[in-house]
Amino acid sequence: MPRVNHFEIHATNPEILIRFYTQLFGWTFEPWGPPDGYWMIRTGDDAESGINGGLLPRRSSAPASGQPVNASVCTVRVASARESYAAALSLGGSEALPVAAIPAMGWLGYVKDPDGNLFGVMSEDARAI
Repeated sequence: MPRVNHFEIHATNPEILIRFYTQLFGWTFEPWGPPDGYWMIRTGDDAESGINGGLLPRRSSAPASGQPVNASVCTVRVASARESYAAALSLGGSEALPVAAIPAMGWLGYVKDPDGNLFGVMSEDARAI
């Protein structure tokens, strides 16, 4: 069955989002291709489950507020959804959907990064109700 093996984040100002995701999740960014054209994102050790991605300059204006998402939304597994959610807000992100229980699965919240890109943070917790 086909699985997602790469993701991309589009950025109006790549340096702002590189700083945001580096501080929030500890991801590393490595330039790839033409200068300031693309960065490979390493999200963790290759021995762990998960995928790596890329960051590139946005080719059109930022997503309009209140409009439907016109991209896939990635959710990041974290130790504490509440702590990561709060950290994202303190780093310049904005609230999209507060952290809430997904019964018997865990805690999930959605944040907009400083450029308006939506992503989720989820921590596993079988006791969540």
